Amino acid sequence: MSKRILSGIQPSGELHIGNYLGAIRQWISLQETYESFFCIVDLHAITVRQDPIALREQIRRVAATYIAAGVDPERSTIFVQSEVPAHAELAWVLGTFTQMGELERMTQFKDKAAQHKKNVNAGLFTYPTLMAADILLYKPNVIPVGNDQKQHVELTRNIAQRFNNHYKQDLFVLPEPLFPAEGARVMGFDDPTQKMSKSAASELNYISFADDGATIRKKLKKSVTDSGSEISAGTDKPALTNLLTIYSLVSGKSVKELEKEYSGKGYGDFKSDLGDVLAEWMAPIQQKRGELLTDVAQLDSILDRGREKAEVIAQNTLTEVYNTVGLGR
Repeated sequence: MSKRILSGIQPSGELHIGNYLGAIRQWISLQETYESFFCIVDLHAITVRQDPIALREQIRRVAATYIAAGVDPERSTIFVQSEVPAHAELAWVLGTFTQMGELERMTQFKDKAAQHKKNVNAGLFTYPTLMAADILLYKPNVIPVGNDQKQHVELTRNIAQRFNNHYKQDLFVLPEPLFPAEGARVMGFDDPTQKMSKSAASELNYISFADDGATIRKKLKKSVTDSGSEISAGTDKPALTNLLTIYSLVSGKSVKELEKEYSGKGYGDFKSDLGDVLAEWMAPIQQKRGELLTDVAQLDSILDRGREKAEVIAQNTLTEVYNTVGLGR
Protein backbone atom coordinates (compact mmCIF):
# COMPACT_ATOMS: atom_id res chain seq x y z
CA MET A 1 0.00 0.00 0.00
CA SER A 2 1.32 3.46 -0.90
CA LYS A 3 2.14 5.89 1.85
CA ARG A 4 -0.51 8.44 2.77
CA ILE A 5 -0.45 12.19 3.42
CA LEU A 6 -3.04 14.56 4.87
CA SER A 7 -3.20 18.33 5.21
CA GLY A 8 -5.75 21.13 5.18
CA ILE A 9 -6.49 24.85 5.40
CA GLN A 10 -9.24 26.80 7.16
CA PRO A 11 -11.95 28.52 5.06
CA SER A 12 -11.79 31.61 7.28
CA GLY A 13 -10.85 33.93 4.43
CA GLU A 14 -9.55 34.04 0.86
CA LEU A 15 -6.50 31.85 0.28
CA HIS A 16 -3.36 33.82 -0.45
CA ILE A 17 0.07 33.29 -1.92
CA GLY A 18 1.41 32.32 1.49
CA ASN A 19 -1.04 29.39 1.58
CA TYR A 20 0.14 28.35 -1.87
CA LEU A 21 3.89 28.71 -1.35
CA GLY A 22 3.84 27.30 2.17
CA ALA A 23 1.42 24.40 1.63
CA ILE A 24 -0.46 23.85 -1.64
CA ARG A 25 2.69 23.99 -3.77
CA GLN A 26 4.05 21.07 -1.76
CA TRP A 27 0.77 19.14 -2.01
CA ILE A 28 0.83 19.28 -5.80
CA SER A 29 4.15 17.47 -6.05
CA LEU A 30 3.40 15.01 -3.23
CA GLN A 31 0.12 13.83 -4.78
CA GLU A 32 2.22 12.17 -7.49
CA THR A 33 3.71 9.66 -5.06
CA TYR A 34 1.38 9.57 -2.02
CA GLU A 35 -2.24 8.66 -1.43
CA SER A 36 -3.36 12.20 -0.69
CA PHE A 37 -6.14 13.66 1.47
CA PHE A 38 -6.65 17.42 1.53
CA CYS A 39 -9.25 18.76 3.89
CA ILE A 40 -11.09 22.08 4.22
CA VAL A 41 -11.03 22.40 8.00
CA ASP A 42 -14.22 24.35 8.62
CA LEU A 43 -14.75 23.17 12.22
CA HIS A 44 -11.52 24.94 13.12
CA ALA A 45 -12.75 28.14 11.47
CA ILE A 46 -15.63 28.61 13.91
CA THR A 47 -13.33 29.16 16.90
CA VAL A 48 -13.68 32.73 15.59
CA ARG A 49 -17.20 34.00 14.88
CA GLN A 50 -18.10 33.56 11.21
CA ASP A 51 -20.97 34.75 9.06
CA PRO A 52 -22.81 31.48 8.18
CA ILE A 53 -23.61 32.41 4.58
CA ALA A 54 -20.09 33.69 3.94
CA LEU A 55 -18.54 30.59 5.53
CA ARG A 56 -20.51 28.22 3.29
CA GLU A 57 -19.44 30.19 0.24
CA GLN A 58 -15.85 30.32 1.42
CA ILE A 59 -15.71 26.52 1.75
CA ARG A 60 -16.41 26.25 -1.99
CA ARG A 61 -13.93 29.02 -2.78
CA VAL A 62 -11.17 27.17 -0.91
CA ALA A 63 -12.01 23.94 -2.74
CA ALA A 64 -11.93 25.78 -6.08
CA THR A 65 -8.56 27.32 -5.22
CA TYR A 66 -7.09 23.93 -4.30
CA ILE A 67 -8.12 22.52 -7.68
CA ALA A 68 -7.23 25.58 -9.75
CA ALA A 69 -3.78 25.68 -8.17
CA GLY A 70 -3.09 22.08 -9.18
CA VAL A 71 -4.58 19.66 -6.64
CA ASP A 72 -6.06 16.99 -8.89
CA PRO A 73 -9.37 15.53 -7.61
CA GLU A 74 -8.70 12.41 -9.69
CA ARG A 75 -5.51 11.77 -7.73
CA SER A 76 -6.29 13.39 -4.40
CA THR A 77 -9.26 13.26 -2.03
CA ILE A 78 -10.62 16.75 -1.35
CA PHE A 79 -13.27 16.95 1.36
CA VAL A 80 -14.90 19.16 3.99
CA GLN A 81 -14.03 18.34 7.61
CA SER A 82 -17.49 18.93 9.13
CA GLU A 83 -19.10 16.56 6.62
CA VAL A 84 -17.24 13.64 8.22
CA PRO A 85 -18.64 13.42 11.80
CA ALA A 86 -15.83 11.10 12.92
CA HIS A 87 -13.54 14.14 13.23
CA ALA A 88 -15.56 15.61 16.10
CA GLU A 89 -16.20 12.17 17.64
CA LEU A 90 -12.54 11.16 17.71
CA ALA A 91 -11.58 14.60 19.06
CA TRP A 92 -13.62 13.85 22.20
CA VAL A 93 -11.84 10.54 22.78
CA LEU A 94 -8.43 12.08 22.14
CA GLY A 95 -9.32 14.90 24.53
CA THR A 96 -9.18 12.33 27.31
CA PHE A 97 -5.59 11.56 26.31
CA THR A 98 -4.53 15.22 26.06
CA GLN A 99 -3.09 16.99 29.11
CA MET A 100 -4.18 20.50 30.07
CA GLY A 101 -0.55 21.56 30.39
CA GLU A 102 0.13 20.52 26.80
CA LEU A 103 -2.68 22.71 25.50
CA GLU A 104 -1.62 25.63 27.70
CA ARG A 105 1.85 25.54 26.16
CA MET A 106 0.61 25.82 22.57
CA THR A 107 1.97 29.07 21.14
CA GLN A 108 -0.84 29.36 18.59
CA PHE A 109 -3.42 29.39 21.39
CA LYS A 110 -1.54 32.20 23.11
CA ASP A 111 -1.28 34.18 19.89
CA LYS A 112 -4.94 33.76 18.91
CA ALA A 113 -6.17 34.41 22.44
CA ALA A 114 -4.29 37.71 22.34
CA GLN A 115 -5.92 38.57 18.99
CA HIS A 116 -9.46 37.63 20.12
CA LYS A 117 -9.53 38.67 23.75
CA LYS A 118 -13.34 38.91 23.81
CA ASN A 119 -13.80 35.33 22.58
CA VAL A 120 -11.19 33.07 24.18
CA ASN A 121 -13.39 29.97 23.96
CA ALA A 122 -12.86 26.32 24.87
CA GLY A 123 -12.82 25.40 21.17
CA LEU A 124 -9.81 27.65 20.63
CA PHE A 125 -8.11 25.97 23.60
CA THR A 126 -8.82 22.40 22.41
CA TYR A 127 -8.13 23.21 18.74
CA PRO A 128 -4.94 21.06 18.74
CA THR A 129 -6.87 17.98 19.90
CA LEU A 130 -9.30 18.33 16.99
CA MET A 131 -6.31 18.76 14.68
CA ALA A 132 -4.88 15.53 16.10
CA ALA A 133 -8.18 13.80 15.30
CA ASP A 134 -8.11 15.21 11.75
CA ILE A 135 -4.72 13.61 11.26
CA LEU A 136 -4.98 10.33 13.15
CA LEU A 137 -8.30 9.30 11.59
CA TYR A 138 -6.56 8.71 8.25
CA LYS A 139 -3.37 7.10 9.61
CA PRO A 140 -1.12 9.22 7.36
CA ASN A 141 2.61 8.60 7.29
CA VAL A 142 3.48 12.21 6.45
CA ILE A 143 1.93 15.60 7.26
CA PRO A 144 3.06 18.35 4.86
CA VAL A 145 2.85 21.53 6.95
CA GLY A 146 4.50 24.89 7.46
CA ASN A 147 7.07 25.30 10.23
CA ASP A 148 4.48 27.08 12.38
CA GLN A 149 2.56 23.79 12.69
CA LYS A 150 5.50 21.79 14.04
CA GLN A 151 4.24 22.02 17.64
CA HIS A 152 0.80 20.71 16.61
CA VAL A 153 2.28 17.68 14.85
CA GLU A 154 4.48 16.94 17.87
CA LEU A 155 1.41 17.03 20.13
CA THR A 156 -0.46 14.74 17.72
CA ARG A 157 2.38 12.23 17.92
CA ASN A 158 2.41 12.45 21.72
CA ILE A 159 -1.35 11.82 21.96
CA ALA A 160 -1.13 8.89 19.53
CA GLN A 161 1.80 7.35 21.39
CA ARG A 162 0.02 7.77 24.74
CA PHE A 163 -3.08 6.02 23.38
CA ASN A 164 -1.09 3.21 21.75
CA ASN A 165 0.98 2.64 24.90
CA HIS A 166 -2.04 2.57 27.20
CA TYR A 167 -3.85 -0.05 25.13
CA LYS A 168 -0.62 -1.87 24.18
CA GLN A 169 -1.23 -1.75 20.44
CA ASP A 170 -0.25 0.26 17.38
CA LEU A 171 -3.69 1.52 16.39
CA PHE A 172 -2.48 4.99 15.41
CA VAL A 173 0.34 5.69 12.97
CA LEU A 174 2.83 8.27 14.30
CA PRO A 175 2.98 10.80 11.44
CA GLU A 176 6.13 12.64 10.45
CA PRO A 177 5.98 16.36 9.56
CA LEU A 178 7.30 17.36 6.15
CA PHE A 179 8.36 20.98 5.80
CA PRO A 180 8.97 22.68 2.44
CA ALA A 181 12.61 23.53 1.82
CA GLU A 182 11.66 27.03 0.69
CA GLY A 183 8.66 29.25 1.26
CA ALA A 184 7.66 27.42 4.43
CA ARG A 185 6.86 30.69 6.15
CA VAL A 186 5.82 33.57 3.91
CA MET A 187 5.67 36.80 5.88
CA GLY A 188 3.22 39.69 5.68
CA PHE A 189 3.86 42.55 3.26
CA ASP A 190 2.93 45.06 5.94
CA ASP A 191 5.00 43.42 8.70
CA PRO A 192 7.82 41.04 7.70
CA THR A 193 8.16 39.83 11.30
CA GLN A 194 4.70 38.22 11.22
CA LYS A 195 3.44 35.34 9.07
CA MET A 196 1.17 36.26 6.15
CA SER A 197 -2.39 35.63 7.32
CA LYS A 198 -5.83 35.77 5.71
CA SER A 199 -7.19 36.95 9.07
CA ALA A 200 -4.76 39.89 9.29
CA ALA A 201 -6.23 43.24 10.26
CA SER A 202 -4.97 44.89 7.07
CA GLU A 203 -5.53 43.61 3.52
CA LEU A 204 -2.07 44.98 2.73
CA ASN A 205 -0.71 41.99 4.66
CA TYR A 206 -1.34 39.50 1.84
CA ILE A 207 -2.15 38.96 -1.82
CA SER A 208 -5.14 36.67 -2.20
CA PHE A 209 -6.37 34.69 -5.18
CA ALA A 210 -9.34 37.06 -5.29
CA ASP A 211 -7.09 40.08 -5.96
CA ASP A 212 -7.01 41.40 -9.53
CA GLY A 213 -3.85 42.57 -11.27
CA ALA A 214 -4.26 46.21 -10.24
CA THR A 215 -4.75 45.25 -6.59
CA ILE A 216 -1.72 42.95 -6.66
CA ARG A 217 0.49 45.73 -8.03
CA LYS A 218 -0.90 48.24 -5.54
CA LYS A 219 -0.22 45.97 -2.58
CA LEU A 220 3.34 45.29 -3.75
CA LYS A 221 3.95 49.00 -4.23
CA LYS A 222 2.88 49.63 -0.61
CA SER A 223 4.78 46.69 0.85
CA VAL A 224 7.25 47.41 3.64
CA THR A 225 10.97 47.45 2.76
CA ASP A 226 14.13 47.59 4.85
CA SER A 227 16.44 50.52 5.48
CA GLY A 228 19.07 51.17 2.86
CA SER A 229 18.67 50.74 -0.88
CA GLU A 230 20.43 47.50 -1.79
CA ILE A 231 18.17 44.67 -2.98
CA SER A 232 19.62 41.70 -1.13
CA ALA A 233 18.57 38.97 1.29
CA GLY A 234 19.87 38.53 4.81
CA THR A 235 18.90 38.33 8.46
CA ASP A 236 19.17 42.12 8.69
CA LYS A 237 16.75 42.54 5.76
CA PRO A 238 13.59 40.56 6.63
CA ALA A 239 11.31 42.48 4.25
CA LEU A 240 13.59 42.13 1.20
CA THR A 241 14.35 38.50 2.07
CA ASN A 242 10.61 37.76 2.08
CA LEU A 243 9.99 39.54 -1.23
CA LEU A 244 13.02 37.93 -2.88
CA THR A 245 11.93 34.47 -1.68
CA ILE A 246 8.45 34.97 -3.15
CA TYR A 247 9.90 36.32 -6.41
CA SER A 248 12.26 33.34 -6.61
CA LEU A 249 9.58 30.71 -5.99
CA VAL A 250 7.19 32.21 -8.53
CA SER A 251 9.73 33.02 -11.26
CA GLY A 252 12.05 30.03 -10.91
CA LYS A 253 15.09 32.32 -10.60
CA SER A 254 17.35 31.89 -7.59
CA VAL A 255 17.62 34.64 -4.98
CA LYS A 256 21.27 35.13 -6.02
CA GLU A 257 20.20 35.63 -9.64
CA LEU A 258 17.61 38.19 -8.59
CA GLU A 259 20.10 40.06 -6.40
CA LYS A 260 22.44 40.28 -9.40
CA GLU A 261 19.62 41.31 -11.74
CA TYR A 262 18.57 44.18 -9.47
CA SER A 263 22.03 45.31 -8.48
CA GLY A 264 22.10 49.10 -8.72
CA LYS A 265 18.31 49.33 -9.13
CA GLY A 266 15.85 50.77 -6.63
CA TYR A 267 13.07 49.30 -4.55
CA GLY A 268 10.48 50.86 -6.86
CA ASP A 269 11.68 48.95 -9.93
CA PHE A 270 11.99 45.72 -7.96
CA LYS A 271 8.49 45.90 -6.44
CA SER A 272 6.95 46.95 -9.74
CA ASP A 273 8.47 43.96 -11.52
CA LEU A 274 7.45 41.60 -8.72
CA GLY A 275 3.88 42.89 -8.99
CA ASP A 276 3.88 42.14 -12.73
CA VAL A 277 5.36 38.66 -12.21
CA LEU A 278 2.85 37.79 -9.49
CA ALA A 279 -0.12 39.08 -11.48
CA GLU A 280 0.94 37.07 -14.54
CA TRP A 281 1.59 33.92 -12.48
CA MET A 282 -1.76 34.13 -10.67
CA ALA A 283 -3.89 34.88 -13.75
CA PRO A 284 -4.39 31.29 -15.03
CA ILE A 285 -5.11 30.01 -11.51
CA GLN A 286 -7.67 32.77 -11.02
CA GLN A 287 -9.29 32.02 -14.38
CA LYS A 288 -9.62 28.30 -13.56
CA ARG A 289 -10.91 29.17 -10.09
CA GLY A 290 -13.58 31.42 -11.58
CA GLU A 291 -14.70 28.68 -13.94
CA LEU A 292 -15.04 26.20 -11.07
CA LEU A 293 -17.05 28.66 -9.00
CA THR A 294 -19.53 29.18 -11.83
CA ASP A 295 -20.20 25.43 -11.95
CA VAL A 296 -21.23 24.77 -8.35
CA ALA A 297 -22.74 21.38 -9.22
CA GLN A 298 -19.39 20.09 -10.48
CA LEU A 299 -17.56 21.48 -7.45
CA ASP A 300 -20.07 19.95 -5.04
CA SER A 301 -19.79 16.63 -6.87
CA ILE A 302 -16.01 16.63 -6.26
CA LEU A 303 -16.55 17.38 -2.57
CA ASP A 304 -19.24 14.68 -2.32
CA ARG A 305 -16.88 12.08 -3.80
CA GLY A 306 -14.17 13.21 -1.42
CA ARG A 307 -16.50 12.98 1.57
CA GLU A 308 -17.57 9.47 0.64
CA LYS A 309 -14.00 8.20 0.42
CA ALA A 310 -12.88 10.04 3.56
CA GLU A 311 -15.90 8.83 5.51
CA VAL A 312 -15.14 5.14 4.91
CA ILE A 313 -11.57 5.45 6.20
CA ALA A 314 -12.50 7.75 9.09
CA GLN A 315 -15.36 5.53 10.26
CA ASN A 316 -13.17 2.44 10.16
CA THR A 317 -10.61 4.14 12.40
CA LEU A 318 -13.29 5.44 14.76
CA THR A 319 -14.80 1.95 15.07
CA GLU A 320 -11.34 0.58 15.94
CA VAL A 321 -10.96 3.29 18.58
CA TYR A 322 -14.40 2.71 20.10
CA ASN A 323 -13.81 -1.04 20.25
CA THR A 324 -10.44 -0.46 21.86
CA VAL A 325 -11.66 1.89 24.60
CA GLY A 326 -14.83 -0.14 25.30
CA LEU A 327 -17.48 2.12 23.78
CA GLY A 328 -20.54 0.74 22.01
CA ARG A 329 -22.05 -2.72 22.47
